[in-house]
Amino acid sequence: MSSRRSLSRSVSASARALENEPSSPLSLRRLRSYQREIALAILDSVFGRKGLTFSVEIARQGGKNELSAQLELLLLTLYMAEAQNLVKCSPTFKPQTVISMKRLKDRLNDAGFGGIWRSELGYVIRLANASAIFLSADESANVVGNTAHILLEIDESQDVSQEKYTKKFKPMGATTNVTTVHYGTTWDDSTLLEEVKQSNQELEKRDSIRRHFRYDWQEVARYNPDYLAYVEAERERLGENHPLFLTQYCLRPIRGGGGFLSTQQRAQLSGNHPRKHAPDSGRVYVAGIDLAGEAEEGEDAILRSIKPRQDSTVVTIGELDFEHVNEINKQPGIRVVEHYRWTGHKHPELYPQLIDILKNVWHCRRVVVDATGVGQPVASFLKKALGSRVIPFTFTASSKSRLGFDLLAVVNSGRLKMYAGDGSLEYQEFWLEMELARSHYRPNQTMNFYVEPTQGHDDFLMSLALLAEAANTYSPKGARGRDT
Repeated sequence: MSSRRSLSRSVSASARALENEPSSPLSLRRLRSYQREIALAILDSVFGRKGLTFSVEIARQGGKNELSAQLELLLLTLYMAEAQNLVKCSPTFKPQTVISMKRLKDRLNDAGFGGIWRSELGYVIRLANASAIFLSADESANVVGNTAHILLEIDESQDVSQEKYTKKFKPMGATTNVTTVHYGTTWDDSTLLEEVKQSNQELEKRDSIRRHFRYDWQEVARYNPDYLAYVEAERERLGENHPLFLTQYCLRPIRGGGGFLSTQQRAQLSGNHPRKHAPDSGRVYVAGIDLAGEAEEGEDAILRSIKPRQDSTVVTIGELDFEHVNEINKQPGIRVVEHYRWTGHKHPELYPQLIDILKNVWHCRRVVVDATGVGQPVASFLKKALGSRVIPFTFTASSKSRLGFDLLAVVNSGRLKMYAGDGSLEYQEFWLEMELARSHYRPNQTMNFYVEPTQGHDDFLMSLALLAEAANTYSPKGARGRDT
């Protein structure tokens, strides 16, 4: 035990010397002040064998990965005479774990250890006797049997399963009283990172030892003007209330989901242009099509009479406004100008009408159609009839999440406007769905958006999201407002 205390004192002294030597490739002075603040707190716990658990929230692209790599480099160097491990886990092996390993290898080379460090087993980096072990926290990954002596790091902790961490990773440091660091950005209030953060803040109240570190985009931007410009552009593109901007840059967690569109967002969506039943000459039109489920379409009249209104096929027509192009992404405005809805019709019955509406009436330049399940034959038929202007869209958890985030972005930017009230059933149903729409936030920065089945349907909501996708994927070949 006395030799280990002696090693800790020697290592701690070496670290202090490196901190004050700016020319050394191992110097903490290579880090920004907020990174050094975190590093010194972690190193104090490591060298003092305090076994503290830290939570570190830094805005996206703010340098948490560089901080981690510099800590790993320093600790491997100082403990290279000892058969000791540090362990780092990431939510996935590819690409996250692989990226972390590459960064550490680069830093080892920068420090003059090229040709000295060794890679073993595809997930271990060894410097003399000390090792950095990189593991995946994926549910299927087998990580049992590893011990963390020096440091245990949990990267993107908000995306790591609480059960996986508690059962598989946390015990790796039980016999060594290891210092643990959870890195990441916020998401919702149910993540592992949020749980550790809340625990740390409670402990800080008791003993005044800082365990939680938080640096949002404004702090990072103080050191990097290019970063400031980039994040301000993201704020303009997404809107300051967009879930991704709030969580990834402002570090404000989403509280359990809730309404998909706020009152403010619905007000932004509301337009004052009239509904149209035919196109204007020289204008560009796109469409989004949400298809009714065949199972509901095939039900008989008696069953329909005792059930709520059935799922509908909805076509939303949008006119692209090239006179009001978004300054950030150079994309045009989108004016919803017409809706078509069919309830209780089988898909093949609608083929002639869909072709006529999309091709002969509106001359749509881009059509995005739901191609999920029974929608696939419809998408294939439309693509055969209309060619490359038709884009099939298959709903999966990840693709629907992206669709929802993109819809929020076009609403927040003011690009998307609904036609003015005309007293129609379509207008009323549209706004009812916008009000009833809910969102549910899941791990890995994904979400679901929907209308509760007990309250109604989401045909107009999904058709609107597909319309936004059509507008975002359309690019004119010629001058603004023309597709030559």
